[in-house]
Amino acid sequence: MNINGKTRTCGLIGKPVEHTMSPVIHNTLAEELGINMVYVPFLVEENLKDAVQGAYALNLLGMNVTVPYKSEVLESLVVCDELAKKIGAVNTLVREEQGYKGYNTDMTGLYRAMKSYGIEIEGEKIIILGAGGAARAVAFLCLSYGAEKVYILNRSIEKAKAIATEVNEVMKREGIIAMTLEDYSRLPEEKMLCIQATSVGLAPNDGDAVITDEAFYKRIHTGYDLIYRPANTRFMQLVKEQGGKAYHGLKMLLYQGVEAFELWNQVTVSEELADKVYEVMKGVMKIEE
Repeated sequence: MNINGKTRTCGLIGKPVEHTMSPVIHNTLAEELGINMVYVPFLVEENLKDAVQGAYALNLLGMNVTVPYKSEVLESLVVCDELAKKIGAVNTLVREEQGYKGYNTDMTGLYRAMKSYGIEIEGEKIIILGAGGAARAVAFLCLSYGAEKVYILNRSIEKAKAIATEVNEVMKREGIIAMTLEDYSRLPEEKMLCIQATSVGLAPNDGDAVITDEAFYKRIHTGYDLIYRPANTRFMQLVKEQGGKAYHGLKMLLYQGVEAFELWNQVTVSEELADKVYEVMKGVMKIEE
């Protein structure tokens, strides 16, 4: 990498940022495409608004935003993409006149990752496990891309109902149904797509799953876990034991980065190059598939 006076800088702001894989994605893409750009992480302990204004003042081309700032950062933007506005969370800032425009490439990245595995959303009945920020964003994504019905299963029915009410209202259709985890027996008697949107099963608690009853997994034809470490979560194991297909979330991480890179540099990343970056990521993380 030849850094010089014309090198553009992009980066990540969040807390923590020490274990991010984003530099691997963006610096590999820049090198492969011959783009004079470097990507670095920035730990922002507090004063997010000052950090965003400082990034703009320093002529940074763009930024990614990670926890805990994805919602708070909306206050520091000059404009926001419609999907990100609906979701209420931004993970990508793109430099514009007078400030940054916000996008949510997490969800479009998830969509692209699932499409790469042949997973469809349109017309599907979908189960979402969890009712946190990730589940809320996934619920918006599912209705935005034409899911027939979405069932949110969560320990707290109140949190699941809050998401269902909000998403149904914004999307102007009754597509989300809230249920407790124990209510899964009331799900339709058919195979569905299930998206695991909790932190349960994240390393080092590899043996945990939100639901362990094999009867639940008989209802799933495909499981997608947003977690990518470990590469074979307990949720994925349980899906596969009942004959379903299961995937981890590393490709979601890849494609959210690819889409951010495309926005910053006004380029299109080919699937061949995306696959090459994915192999680099797996090598760094020592993941085998």
